[in-house]
Amino acid sequence: MYTIGTAGHVDHGKSTLVRALTGIDPDRLQEEKARGMTIDLGFAWLTLPSGREISIVDVPGHERFIKNMLAGVGGIDAALLVIAADEGVMPQTREHLAILDLLQVRNGAVVLTKRDLVDEEWLELVKEDACQVLAGTTLEGAPIVAVSALTGEGLDELVALLDRLLDRTAPRRDVGRPRLPIDRVFSIGGFGTVVTGTLLDGSLYIGQELEVLPAGLRTRARGLQSHRHKVDRIAPGNRVAVNLAGVEVDQLQRGDVLTVPGGLSVTRVLDVRLRLLQAAPKPLANSAEVTFHTGTAEVLAKVRLLDHDELAPGQSGWAQLRLARPVAVAKGDLFIIRQPSPSLTLGGGEIVHAGAVRRRRFREEVVEELEVLAEGTPEAVLFQLVQHRQPVEQRTVLDASGLARQVAEPALAALRESGRLIALGQTLVTAEGWQALAGRLRAEVQSYHTAYPLRAGIPKEELRTRSRLNARAFAEALSRLVQAGALVDAGTVVRLPEHTVRFDGELGRRVDAALAALAADPFSPPGLAELQARFGLDEEVIGALVESGRIVRLSHDVLFTPEAYRQAVATVTEIIRRDGKVTVAQVRDALKTSRKYALALMEYLDAQRITRRIGDERVLAR
Repeated sequence: MYTIGTAGHVDHGKSTLVRALTGIDPDRLQEEKARGMTIDLGFAWLTLPSGREISIVDVPGHERFIKNMLAGVGGIDAALLVIAADEGVMPQTREHLAILDLLQVRNGAVVLTKRDLVDEEWLELVKEDACQVLAGTTLEGAPIVAVSALTGEGLDELVALLDRLLDRTAPRRDVGRPRLPIDRVFSIGGFGTVVTGTLLDGSLYIGQELEVLPAGLRTRARGLQSHRHKVDRIAPGNRVAVNLAGVEVDQLQRGDVLTVPGGLSVTRVLDVRLRLLQAAPKPLANSAEVTFHTGTAEVLAKVRLLDHDELAPGQSGWAQLRLARPVAVAKGDLFIIRQPSPSLTLGGGEIVHAGAVRRRRFREEVVEELEVLAEGTPEAVLFQLVQHRQPVEQRTVLDASGLARQVAEPALAALRESGRLIALGQTLVTAEGWQALAGRLRAEVQSYHTAYPLRAGIPKEELRTRSRLNARAFAEALSRLVQAGALVDAGTVVRLPEHTVRFDGELGRRVDAALAALAADPFSPPGLAELQARFGLDEEVIGALVESGRIVRLSHDVLFTPEAYRQAVATVTEIIRRDGKVTVAQVRDALKTSRKYALALMEYLDAQRITRRIGDERVLAR
């Protein structure tokens, strides 16, 4: 299915033409009917002789309602530029045509309405005027047909022309990421919230989980209609009404976008290629405030020129747009900018990067990067996006590229195979980015060693947190570094290969003396407080001795040498195997110690699952 949009000056008969073609009055509002003037978007549909079913979006022509016109022409496949034969080209004819040109609408026709009011000579003059105004635009050379909605003259010719125009129009692409710029929001009794728009980039189906951006509202497609017919599934290019579950009308507005969760970038900063209209009244200054229009959205924005001090009429340049509120957009989306007051279309262009960071002005490398994003090969675009955002999820890169999946995925695979990109699970970095990440991880480990030289290494989860990687990407990164010999995975901690815990000099002598004191009375050794008082060993040193296996910590205060611990375990095991069980008192007597040490030992063995407590007795756990 295709969508046709009208364009043209106020009172040139756009709505009357739509009504004559389709039998549907596109003016929905009572005010429109009372004033005889279109104020907001209107919708109709028509089946062509070929059997094609088309949607028609009728737009207001009055200069006060250009913003409504802009909300309707973003998703059209062809345009009907309507010019009243009795008046000819007028100001909004030119402004609407400029908008179609900026939005790169290349398929369309000029419809000269009110044919019955003029003679042949006048009609030829109007045709010549129309040809002149089309020159240099995307609609240059478009066919011209004269019609009368009153007499029906030319309507059959126009319908046949629409069929021919659509013969050369490619169907809307399907990149597997449906998005519906919302142009209407309303409620139907018994059904709830309904939104309408022209579907882009993917299909919708009943039951599909969806998200409304930029608010991030989760919802579900309860029902779908196109041209008042219920459908289970609908392809891109169609006008569609979607009945949404779980959201209220007052939560939504024109300019929101309905898509799949994670399907689009929501941003307030855009990198764009901007063209100022030749008819612009003056140059566009850096930091100028404008209204920004894309899809069905309208938002105030500030223009930051990147390669010009000011943009002259007819001139193009690179810019960043900083928006007053977030919008949901994709790379490749087209836009219009207008002067807020007095209201006037200034120019437009193409979004080359959504979610951009602040860029420095008058930098050659910035311009080169933007040119790659705008015109580069799929591989160049994907590499640039990864380089700009790394580390970044593969899905984010694919969505931001604006490329069809069947193009983007092989290009991404080629970049990985060549080694220019490295995949850490589903997270991507460039080869240079990987070197920087690897260096940063080693530096974090070294920093931990410097701060805590007596610890075996940095806890693995702490290193992951410092890396700012997700769990899967961190595990892959650590595995690569371990395989390369850059780090050692020591279970719960990570260390540098060259790191060892050493007790040197005076500290070494105090440690040796403390270990000798523990060994001198192995089952009734000095407690922690005594070791600290006599030998000056703080908690950090005790922890290092435990971690290195030079002492066994049975409880906070009870410390055994490894030899004493092994002998104690052997004694306990021997008693249980002989008697089938053991008590704390038996252990105390067998080791010739006090209850304090015997109890600490048995609770530790329970925790290690060597023994198991039953009442006041222990048995072997296995």
